Amino acid sequence: MTWQEVIEHPSLRDLPFKIELNARGQILMSTARISHGEHQATIARLLHEELPHGKVVTEGGVRTRENVKVPDVAWLTPEHWEIARHELACSTAPAICVEVVSDSNTAEELEEKAALYFAAGAQEVWICDAFGNMTFHAPAGQLAASALCPDFPATV
Repeated sequence: MTWQEVIEHPSLRDLPFKIELNARGQILMSTARISHGEHQATIARLLHEELPHGKVVTEGGVRTRENVKVPDVAWLTPEHWEIARHELACSTAPAICVEVVSDSNTAEELEEKAALYFAAGAQEVWICDAFGNMTFHAPAGQLAASALCPDFPATV
């Protein structure tokens, strides 16, 4: 499948799962706990407060070399927003891509997604664990705090 087919398919519109495509165009679905959504909403709110000059999106697709991946939360610069707002999935990764860990995620999968986001142009990838603890990553490795949003809390 293509990302456009996934978005337009009537039977996939109201699923309670996060949908992504793998490199072969196969649909991947992940379930999430209620706390996952709360972490996602809190991160989005805090990003909006801390970086109001950009745009915060949730569940927005990003085209990667392994098809479309969907960060739970992303922050786009105003310049990137002007391009991405008209796309089905961002042609380049937002400056910040955030993954909120689900029960179905593995450490290997999160590392692979971070690498894909960086290869697609992300400046930082943030990981929020099940307890709301944040880790911040740049292409060179883990950061003590976000360079783009240094006041973002270590726990949400």
